[in-house]
Amino acid sequence: MQSPLRKGFTLIELMITVVIIGVLAGIAVPKFNGSRRKAYISAMRSDLRNLVPAQELFYADSARYALDQSHLNVKPSNGMTITLSAGPGYWSATARHEQVTDGFTCAIAVNTQNPLAPAAPDGQSACATVTRMPSAERP
Repeated sequence: MQSPLRKGFTLIELMITVVIIGVLAGIAVPKFNGSRRKAYISAMRSDLRNLVPAQELFYADSARYALDQSHLNVKPSNGMTITLSAGPGYWSATARHEQVTDGFTCAIAVNTQNPLAPAAPDGQSACATVTRMPSAERP
């Protein structure tokens, strides 16, 4: 006599499949979060680099640098907070992203010292972890 054909998977086969998917997810999720953090940092650097020509155009028109980003034709990325400071002949900007919560910040400066990295070249963005907000930026 022939045994009837069984269709479907056994409980053990299903459990092994679930365990394998769990292990793969456990490996993939941290790598994905690291990639997202790198993307947010790249967005901070990009937004700061976009400010340089906008500030120079504003300076060419008004002989001063903008203190408010609404005067510039540059829109920051979603979740980005950019703080501008300027004086006669110089300006700097600091960028923070709401998804980067460990205090990592990027800054850029033209004709003045970079607030995060004093050795950074003029007009180049630099990033660092800030544990305390500079006194000029405190609310």
